[in-house]
Amino acid sequence: MVTRRKIWRILLKSLLGLFLVVFILLLGLFLYVHFGIKTNPPELSDTSALEQSRTELDANTFTLGNNWFRKSNSGLYEMYLEGDAFERGVAYGKLTQELVRRQEDHFTEQFLQMVPSKSYLHLLKYFIKWFNRNMADNVPLEYQKEIYGVSFAASDDHEAIGKKYHRILNYHAAHDIGHALQSMALVGCTSFATWDEQSEDSSLIIGRNFDFYVGDKFAEEKIVAFYKPNEGHRFMMVTWAGFVGVVSGMNEKGLTVTINAAKSSMPSGSATPVSIVAREILQYAGNIAEAYEIASRRKMFVSESFLIGSLADGRAAVIEKTPDQLAIYEPSENILLCTNHFQSELLDKSASNEEQKTNSASVYRYQRLQELITQNKYNSVFKTVQILRDLKGLNGTDIGMGNEKAINQLIAHHSIVFQPEKLKVWVSTAPWQLGSFIAYDLNAIFDLEGIKPGVEIMDKPDIIDADPVLASTDFQRFMKYRAMKEAIKNGEIVDIQKLITSNPNHYHAYVLAGDYKFKAKDYKEASRFYSEALRKEIATIEEKNYILDQIEKSKKKGNLK
Repeated sequence: MVTRRKIWRILLKSLLGLFLVVFILLLGLFLYVHFGIKTNPPELSDTSALEQSRTELDANTFTLGNNWFRKSNSGLYEMYLEGDAFERGVAYGKLTQELVRRQEDHFTEQFLQMVPSKSYLHLLKYFIKWFNRNMADNVPLEYQKEIYGVSFAASDDHEAIGKKYHRILNYHAAHDIGHALQSMALVGCTSFATWDEQSEDSSLIIGRNFDFYVGDKFAEEKIVAFYKPNEGHRFMMVTWAGFVGVVSGMNEKGLTVTINAAKSSMPSGSATPVSIVAREILQYAGNIAEAYEIASRRKMFVSESFLIGSLADGRAAVIEKTPDQLAIYEPSENILLCTNHFQSELLDKSASNEEQKTNSASVYRYQRLQELITQNKYNSVFKTVQILRDLKGLNGTDIGMGNEKAINQLIAHHSIVFQPEKLKVWVSTAPWQLGSFIAYDLNAIFDLEGIKPGVEIMDKPDIIDADPVLASTDFQRFMKYRAMKEAIKNGEIVDIQKLITSNPNHYHAYVLAGDYKFKAKDYKEASRFYSEALRKEIATIEEKNYILDQIEKSKKKGNLK
């Protein structure tokens, strides 16, 4: 007969055995990640570029060989790079060393706010290391060399995160890792193109908002970079210090690339970062077919839309790519709209895309784009800028400033307009896309021989003025709203009524007020604010469900009817 004591002894022994197995597996995984995963820098036969030093022409202008870097009077930084991959990377790093270090500080500062737990951050470091264990195998050697060259300028202050090369390489997958950790699109971008009879002068025009938000500081030092690589096409892109991938750019053939995130499932490991695929397309493709062929060669671990504008084809198309499938969407009319869901016959009805369309703000922004394009009748560069700055909801409804359903969410890292036929580009200045749009003529810039102190390279006659909304009372109130929102996040005391009046049509003002009162255990007022939020235009289903859940919690805790 088996006694109860014997049963407990057997059970305890089994549990200890299971614990030992789990411990050994975890220890093995830790040792593998810590010692087994090595992402070595690429081997180089010539590192003489490291011996070069930059020359300071004035406080805002630096040169290194034929490469140069300057700060424009517009507030934008401008950079020109040429040579082979490692030479370009070294020049990039040496010319922008201060910015490379500040950008990493800003990036990690924001990341630490998102992941305040040191223990979780420690685990996350190993997760990212494991997740990106094969990244080097999926990044073309040319870009590994360029990233390696940049990495020599990185700070020693973040060694706890990883070695310099590893860190800079991994930052190129930040967009993709956001998908992996949250199974969502962190980049809620809007882009569109018009051509032929849809444009006033029949030319191809492409506009986009890059709504990638990693804190205000991260977007303060945008770089408009001009590249003349030894191989491939000359091109320009808007970037930030230390980043060689592409999110928005145009090459000398009049081919443009912009990226829009789509719904992704949880991947099992890294592949080629989206920004690197976009960079390869921009540098080596001259038309839509060549862009498609490059995209087909690369395996990605998240889903993305690449809006390709092509002077050679006289039109635009969207290449839609998932970890397993590739499709192309070409509209029947001379207008192409792209937010954060797929439109091709192959991917439109997929389960993840249907979920994205139902739960996110993507379809709403798409419909607002349609409204504005229809209202404009014939598009132009100036009208494109106006659309990218639009703060309203459907039918011109006031949905509050900063609403994710607006085309202009007031979080954009940059906004940009391309006119490939003229090889001209317009780049936004702060704040967000409300400042002036600075014009650049790629033909003129690539014809430059060096740079002179104090000489602007922008195309001054074509600059588009700042949005008049900057002088409005509503905008001033919005800035107060942002300040109070930050104060609440920092645990400070705020006047909730002033918070509401600073952005009265934005649902999130009422959610913030509800959370503030809920934390203070004033459940009646919390419930009232949450209920008011439900009467506004809520951006996502997830947020609506949160509000409903908080109302139920408030009623339960406050014994409310």
